[in-house]
Amino acid sequence: MHRRHVLLTAAYAGVSAATLAFPSLTRAQALEKPKATIAVGGKNLLYYLPLTIAESLGYFKAEGLELTIVDFAGGARALQAVVGGSADVVSGAFEHTVNMQFKGQAMRAFVLQGLAPQIVLGINPKTMPDYKGIADLKGKKIGVTAPGSSTNVMVNFQLAKVGLKPSDVSIIGVGASQGAVAAMTSGQIDAISNLDPVITLLQRGGNLKIASDTRDPKEAERVFGGPMPAGCLYAPVSFLEKNPHTAQAMANAMVRASKWIQAAGPTDIIKAVPESYLLGDRAVYIDAFLAAKKALSPDGMIPDKGSETALRALASVDPAIGKARLDLKAVYTNDFVKKANAKYTKG
Repeated sequence: MHRRHVLLTAAYAGVSAATLAFPSLTRAQALEKPKATIAVGGKNLLYYLPLTIAESLGYFKAEGLELTIVDFAGGARALQAVVGGSADVVSGAFEHTVNMQFKGQAMRAFVLQGLAPQIVLGINPKTMPDYKGIADLKGKKIGVTAPGSSTNVMVNFQLAKVGLKPSDVSIIGVGASQGAVAAMTSGQIDAISNLDPVITLLQRGGNLKIASDTRDPKEAERVFGGPMPAGCLYAPVSFLEKNPHTAQAMANAMVRASKWIQAAGPTDIIKAVPESYLLGDRAVYIDAFLAAKKALSPDGMIPDKGSETALRALASVDPAIGKARLDLKAVYTNDFVKKANAKYTKG
């Protein structure tokens, strides 16, 4: 009897200990890779605001993640980091998933940050005072965040509409911060394809004339002929298959951040983002946030026809992509986002 009593006591103690530890145990078991790396191209941009908010407000940590977020000059560089194995997930433009399938590397988007590209193609009024239309850009220097990035695709797409080829202009990588502003104000480039807060800062200084503005989802649909998903988290399909709980945790944090942003005012945003992101002018950042807010996804859902729009945009630059037989449903999933929205039905 004594031995049985000891065994029962031990068993109850074990149950009690397991019950107390249950939340942390299940989280530790659930996340296959809690220490993961996300590569992003221009983290200070409002294009990636949900990523910044999820990090700064501790939403990733709340999901049990210990993320390293590495910043690059543009989305193409961030993608290279994942392809090269130094990062697990990209925070980048959706169309890269289509382009990578064409190249034989399966990538899949699993949570949306932007409903519209938010990319603005602007003309330098100092070097092109007589600008009348996109065709005038022939032979000119155009600044993009990084060659091959979505800002570059936007330029190529607009050029194609007026019969110009990518080789008809000079593409120069200028990043997504003060370097981009300096390139325009000093006259090093004749036009720029970039995002906020860079665009609003240039506008405020009278150093930009807008040629095309996709911060407005309706304008973006008009330009691209359909819904054009923008910033998202995407990863190799193999990563998502091996680490579904980790991907779910990331989606949870991103959706929670997106909902917070929709309910936030300018003051809330200013407090939540790093001081360096303001580019030295809080008022400009507030204006940029107000301009970009409607282009940010309220719930992380990727539109079903988004991959078709992305393919058309890419095909205008490279006809071979348009002729390829691609599985456009394989480049995205809303499975993680649906679960995240069920978890965070409120902000």
